Amino acid sequence: MRSSDKANSIQSMDSRLFGVDFHDFIQSEQHNTTFELASEFGLTIGDVRKLKKHLERS
Repeated sequence: MRSSDKANSIQSMDSRLFGVDFHDFIQSEQHNTTFELASEFGLTIGDVRKLKKHLERS
């Protein structure tokens, strides 16, 4: 079967939202403030808050 670069990138992004790996985010969330998380992952503070809300619902 043939696969394209786009298909490979989509499959690798399954556990990601905003381009952030959930496992890394959860580990860092316990030790860092919202501002530190935003700067570490290259997100806005609003995006960090959305991720936290999303993780609480899961």
